[in-house]
Amino acid sequence: MRNPFRRKNLDLRFAPALVAGLVLLAVSQPTARSLAIGAPFVAAGVALRAWSAGHLVKTLRFTVTGPYGHLRHPLYLGTLLIGIGVASMLGGLPALAGSATLLGWFAFGYFPRKEEIESARLLARHGDLYASYRARVPALIPRLRRWRPDPVMAERSDTTGFWSLDRFDANNEQGSVIAVAVAVALVCVRAALP
Repeated sequence: MRNPFRRKNLDLRFAPALVAGLVLLAVSQPTARSLAIGAPFVAAGVALRAWSAGHLVKTLRFTVTGPYGHLRHPLYLGTLLIGIGVASMLGGLPALAGSATLLGWFAFGYFPRKEEIESARLLARHGDLYASYRARVPALIPRLRRWRPDPVMAERSDTTGFWSLDRFDANNEQGSVIAVAVAVALVCVRAALP
């Protein structure tokens, strides 16, 4: 197993978000109800990220198995679900402030930039295969039927892969699971405090 903590995630540019999260945690008053509301979102997000990371083969093959046959950005959707879930667990005004801030940042800053960068990279690398995929597979709202490339394009993509612990490990997803567990534990500890 690789080191679960990626150096890029320890960058100082994430410090403001960490500080904001700690301030929201400090002023929050989580309840059993708020924990119950947020937990399904967190669980769904972790599950989606784990499912995605176990299918993703970065750079080598164009992945269309697992959740990638239903939506283009399952890792981002998983992260968004986790963020909404953790924010909801805070309860009250901190939950609203955290969710609104997260959604605004994601919708107007992070996601449009990442979509542009990744689409350009994948289009340059995979050409018409990615163009066909992008035209037929939604970014964040899953399609019910899995998309499958035509037989000629299927030869250039990963269409038969199964979930793999090696892929999960290669994508360093265990670090994300640990980070989510720590965040949830902190909220639960805060709920137990007066």
